Parts: sequence; C-alpha cells; structure tokens
Amino acid sequence: MDNPPGIQTTVVGAYPKPGHVPVSDWFDLPDRDYARRWADEMAAAGDEAEASFVRAASEVIADQVEAGVDVVTDGEVRRENYIHYHCRHLTGFDFDDRADTTMRGFLTTTLPTIVGPVTAGEAFLPHDWRTARASTDRPVKVTIPGPLTITDSTVDRFYGDRAALVADLARAVNAEVLALADAGCTHIQIDEPVFARRVDDALAFGVEALATCFAGVPDHVVRTVHCCCGYPRHLDDDDYEKAPPGAYLEIAEAIDAAPIDRFSLEDAHRPNDLADLLPRFQDTTVILGCVAIARSRLETVDEVRSRLTEALRHIDRERLIAAPDCGLGYLGRDLARAKLAVLCEAARTV
Repeated sequence: MDNPPGIQTTVVGAYPKPGHVPVSDWFDLPDRDYARRWADEMAAAGDEAEASFVRAASEVIADQVEAGVDVVTDGEVRRENYIHYHCRHLTGFDFDDRADTTMRGFLTTTLPTIVGPVTAGEAFLPHDWRTARASTDRPVKVTIPGPLTITDSTVDRFYGDRAALVADLARAVNAEVLALADAGCTHIQIDEPVFARRVDDALAFGVEALATCFAGVPDHVVRTVHCCCGYPRHLDDDDYEKAPPGAYLEIAEAIDAAPIDRFSLEDAHRPNDLADLLPRFQDTTVILGCVAIARSRLETVDEVRSRLTEALRHIDRERLIAAPDCGLGYLGRDLARAKLAVLCEAARTV
C-alpha cells in the first residue's frame, strides 16, 4: 500500500524583517512606544519605503517557498505591530495622544487611544496582498487583528463598553475582509490571541464578532482564526506569562460552531492534551503549532513528525495542518528558515 500523503503547512503571520526594511519590529523597541517610532521611521524612509516593503515581501515569501510552506504570508513586513498597523487605517484612533497602560495583564507599554466611533477607512490590505501575490504562485494568506485583541492593545477613551467597541471593530474588520475577497484573496486570517486570556469575553461576544468579521465572505475563501497563548519578551524567555492551560478547552466547542474553516493553536512551546482537545473540533480544521517561536533550539524532524502522528490519532488527516506556534519574528531569518524546513519535512513524511 502506498504511504498516505503528507499534510499541508502554513505560517501564522510575522517573519523576521530583512535588514533594509525601514520599520522596526515592536519587540525590538525597548521603550515599547511603537506608535512614536513608526511615525519617525516612515518619515525618514520617505518615498523609498514602498520599494523596500515590496522587496522584503518577495524575499520572505521566497524563504517560505524554499522551505516548502504551502500557504505563505508576506511576513507582515510593513507592520511595526500586527495590531496597530491595521488601526492606523480606521477612524476613531489617536496615535498622537497615547497612554501608558498594562497590556495582556502584565506588559507595561504605551498605546494609542480610541477617541471616537470606530469605522473602516479606505481599503488597504488588497494592495498588500496584490504586492505579495505578484512574487509567488503559492496562496498568500493575509492576517488581520481580531476585534477583541485590538481592545486589549489600545486604550478606550470613548466607548466605555467593551462589547460595543468589539461590535464596531468587527464591522470595520469585515469591510477589509470583503475588500480582500473581492480582490481575489482566498486565505484570510483573524488573529485573536486574547480569546485565550479573556475566555468570558470570547464566549459572551468575541465569537459572535468573528461571525461579523467574516459575514458575506464567499465559500471559496478559507476563513482562519489564530489564537496563541502568549508572546515572549525575548528569545529563550521560557518563563513568560501565558494564558491558562485550559483556555483552549473552554473555547473549543464555540470555535467549532463558528462560521470559520481553520483554527490555529499553539502546541510546541506548551503541549496540549491532544486526546482531550482535538476531538472537540468536529468540523473545523486545526492548524497545530509544531515549532516554538520563542526558543532558539532547532527541533528535529523526528520530534515534529512524532507530534503530528500523535495528533492524527485524534483528528482526521484532512483536518490537520502544521505550522509554527505564532509569528517567527524573534528567530532571525537563518533560524526561521531552518525551523520551517524541519516543519515541512516532518509534515511531508508523517
């Protein structure tokens, strides 16, 4: 009997920026004032910025294709932060009047404020997608911060009601999602890591907001949601704060009932009880994090293959996809390429 085919691979979003990119990654800023630094860097880059972003997207996609990734991203090379880049294109946000606050319950940082009704502006992500798509025949996935996660990375000075704010944000995200679909993008991902930290909000109105985000999307568009458990402060930060271990178990059924196709979760840095978790997804495809994005240690093909083999004991092969836990920005390009090569080799041979 022939061996079964391997499983598909993808990445979550962020990728190490090539050195010529004029925008710093948020985790490289010691003062965590992403908004101020972005404005200064973009002003300094001037008319050269766009050419650098186009070149960078082509370079990071080439890295992913060479490793064997099936569904790639542009590496979020234009973004100083995966959340605030999107917020700059919405009404209601003030990036000049920023506020010091605590994000994710532990990280002190300086964030933009919400000072008026949030609505969509002119569509911008179709341009980013077309630019990336021009450099590859692989499907290019576009990532968008989710409504609940945006609320945890900004300071609300207008709504005073998280549910109402999330509802308006979902409608604004939906406008961009529909513009992407109209442009021809077939893979769209909403990033909602805060689902794992605010389970009550996720269940009360967060999952409903996902339905709004994807409302009206044609059936041929693959609707993905990513939810990791926490991001480190630096590489090899093994003790960084994470969402409670049981968070995935609490939201799994609601996610499975939501109008999405794929759910991306973290498993490499902190493994789950797959026998308990995966059967809760009866219809949704699971994108399983198989390489750690906060550790410099390179996983072996056997290690990743073993974890995928274990997952296949609890979910159908056609509903399992291999990926990193989250974005690869901390790793540097050499290590990112190496980890993706391991991931893809394991997925091909499982």
